[in-house]
Amino acid sequence: MQSAVDALGRLDILINMASVYTKKPFDELTVADWDASMNVDLRAAFLCAHAAVPHMRKQRGGRIINISDWIARSGRPRYEGFLPYYVAKSGVIALTEALALELAKDNILVNAIAPGPIVAPPQTTDEEVKAIEAATPLGRWGGEMEIVKGVLALVDSDFVTGETIRIDGGRHVK
Repeated sequence: MQSAVDALGRLDILINMASVYTKKPFDELTVADWDASMNVDLRAAFLCAHAAVPHMRKQRGGRIINISDWIARSGRPRYEGFLPYYVAKSGVIALTEALALELAKDNILVNAIAPGPIVAPPQTTDEEVKAIEAATPLGRWGGEMEIVKGVLALVDSDFVTGETIRIDGGRHVK
């Protein structure tokens, strides 16, 4: 964070967007698998916020945007084999809400985005792509720019904090 402040003169926005998304059945999970997901998906968001907040306080405000997941925002797991990911991304939502409460007095707004089908992972088969499109009310993948639009809206707002916004083409309602 200090390098960013040194280079740019200040720190206005932090976006925590990192993830370990590896499918592994519960019976095969190790403590190392669990820790890897928690460290990248949840702990890193806390550590980055912890490092950024003093700089934001000095300038009397800022924005922190965490990236969660539409499934975690829906409050129920839907896919087996992603236990640490689901728990960590649910933790990101809790972190977002708790930080929003803690940092409101400093005019630091903390929100999260919960993406759904944005871009198909490289290993996704044509059949899987079509199945996800069929399960998404808008009938398509969103594309990276939908996340950018959500981030820009949250950065621009002066009165939204503690929210997790799904950007999922309505996927959560099906």
